[in-house]
Amino acid sequence: MSAGSYSYSAVLMGSPILLKLFEHDEALAGRVFRLIRHQENLFTVNRAQSEVMAINHAAGLHPVVVSPAVYPLIKRASEVSKLKDSCFNFAIGPLVKRWKIGFQGDTVPPAGELQALLALTDPHQVILDDDARSVFLQQAGMEIDLGAIAKGYIADVVRDYLQQQQVECALINLGGNVQTLGHPHQQSWGIGLQKPFAGPEELIGVINVTHKSVVTSGVYERYFERDGRRYHHILDPRTGAPLDNELLSVTIISDDSIDGDIWTTLLYGLGVEKSLACLRDTPQIEAIFVTRDREVICSSQRGYRFTLLDHSYRLTGSTA
Repeated sequence: MSAGSYSYSAVLMGSPILLKLFEHDEALAGRVFRLIRHQENLFTVNRAQSEVMAINHAAGLHPVVVSPAVYPLIKRASEVSKLKDSCFNFAIGPLVKRWKIGFQGDTVPPAGELQALLALTDPHQVILDDDARSVFLQQAGMEIDLGAIAKGYIADVVRDYLQQQQVECALINLGGNVQTLGHPHQQSWGIGLQKPFAGPEELIGVINVTHKSVVTSGVYERYFERDGRRYHHILDPRTGAPLDNELLSVTIISDDSIDGDIWTTLLYGLGVEKSLACLRDTPQIEAIFVTRDREVICSSQRGYRFTLLDHSYRLTGSTA
């Protein structure tokens, strides 16, 4: 805890949650954690009573009307899932459920089983009705999963709530989705970039930001090893298996944390070269890539500053 700051923590959404404020306010922290818990209850697929699970239980049977809080997020996830060559797919639930990576999963599904499940993951078979605010999964066995987008959305909800409460400076860390507000002591926030397959305190470098979200997705977060091979949780919706390319992690620096969630997945699927070309036309999104050959590649450094701490890694890309 830095001088003059107060840290509050809880375990929600299966992750450690950290709230940092610059005034001691346990009541506010309690309201923030209740807000997060309420949002989690709307979106989770780990509880039978969530709105998302109501949709999944009705797959192949009938549309389900959802609340005004849930429908826009589902619509956003649908739009991103339908982009050309998108590795973001909110209908990937059956595959996530079968692999169980990060949830005691330690076996590799047979290829035939993966092919059968792939038939249940077409995002175009999720029918949205804007007027009725309803969602219909056309095939029995389909399941949507908002896990790849919900944390970012909730981080932005918390930021907006803190602003409504006249909080000028704060940080919320939802288990890797970091959203910042204001200037701590008239300086920037320093967010660590974790070294893959190392302890959380072992850093490659530090990302300094103000009024920005920092979201990192890496293959080291959830995985298992079988017969000398590592299987991680970032699945390729085209094959049903973990994505296999040169990347160990992708970090997105953006205004909104929901964009960080979306773009980490999109860029992980593209790989470094195609991602850098894509980002040249997307100035509001910046990225840091960590590769298997210990290279750290910055797409640009307009909205942040990156300082390399571990010089066993090579820093390349834009530095201005």
